[in-house]
Amino acid sequence: MASPATALLVSDHVDGSVHVLSVPDGTVIGRLTGRHLSEHAGLLALPGGRVACVDDRRGELLVLDPFGEQLVLHTVPVAVPAEHLACDPSGRLLAVTTGLGKNTDPWSDLLTVVDLTTGEATRVRTRVGEPGVTVLGGGEPLVVLRHREPGALAVHRFADLLAAPPGCPTAGPHALLTLPDDGHGDAYDPDSGRVFAATGEGVHTARRAGDTLAAGPVIPWESSARGWYLRLDTRRRALWTTLRGGAPDPMRWPEWTNQAWRHDLETGRTHRTELGPGLVFRLALARDHTAFTRVHPDGDELVLLGADETLRRVPLPAMDGAPRRGGTPWEGVERRAVAASPGSDWVAVTRGGHGEVHLVDARTGDEVARPRVGTPLRHGGHMMLLGRNDGAHGDPVGR
Repeated sequence: MASPATALLVSDHVDGSVHVLSVPDGTVIGRLTGRHLSEHAGLLALPGGRVACVDDRRGELLVLDPFGEQLVLHTVPVAVPAEHLACDPSGRLLAVTTGLGKNTDPWSDLLTVVDLTTGEATRVRTRVGEPGVTVLGGGEPLVVLRHREPGALAVHRFADLLAAPPGCPTAGPHALLTLPDDGHGDAYDPDSGRVFAATGEGVHTARRAGDTLAAGPVIPWESSARGWYLRLDTRRRALWTTLRGGAPDPMRWPEWTNQAWRHDLETGRTHRTELGPGLVFRLALARDHTAFTRVHPDGDELVLLGADETLRRVPLPAMDGAPRRGGTPWEGVERRAVAASPGSDWVAVTRGGHGEVHLVDARTGDEVARPRVGTPLRHGGHMMLLGRNDGAHGDPVGR
């Protein structure tokens, strides 16, 4: 079968499988079994249509080529459970932080850095927590860890980490910027050298200054709600998140408010769009649309926000085992993953527990295919939709 122009990676991290589908027909053209990818660390686009991810059971970084004859290109041992994954703008240097896994409290302080060209990899100890990570280019490569309680951006030289001796020694940062203690959400813009961290106050910014960081202004949410997840829009040079408001009690999740939040990095203007109540999780960026899934007891939907600010709502069939009133949206329930490529108009949404993927044309809201991958996709699974040269690697943080 000829290699498709656009491919969809579908990870069933509970079942332990990875499926590759051609888009838009939805034909399964590749499969891996026995691979439990970290849903939290996500999938990271690399140059040349490659993808990096972490197998949380085997403790391996995988580099995949969904367009090639050989799906797995590289495997490198890394510390797990993987919390966050990032690379430098070249796609050569990667960093993996560790977090909670199936534990209630942070317990691991291990950071792994990898050079894909030489095959070198080193593990060091940093600080227990759930650190976010970015890998900066524009000079000597730097690893920036975003810590919580106490909040900080910790700057490490990549070369120093890679040269650490065996035995997982402690590696202290050579520079620190303080942050509020509630940081959650990271982005890096290679074009400007700016790092972004989401906190309750807003998005804290910093700019590379030699081998350290200089603090910049805080971008306010302009809302009583806050964002927990940041994405760099490589098409329009903007930051995106969803502002979640309402009572923090997860039992009251059907009442949570949700706004699409976009900050234009060129003009400094911020735009907010109401999405509706319920659970809105991650978002995805298509060519001319930003896609959100909204889960609610009264009905789920795919929400498509156009570049012209028009809003299209596409109803989605209900999930058995979906979150219900009187329960939380996280524990023992099904969810939905969403994926898109900045080089196409296709959007993919999973139906957790049913093993189905809805492939939708964002221009019309029409479903063009509904492939089944052969596994249940418990908890919604995780996905990445990408083209060979769609520019997705311009966002060098795992999603």
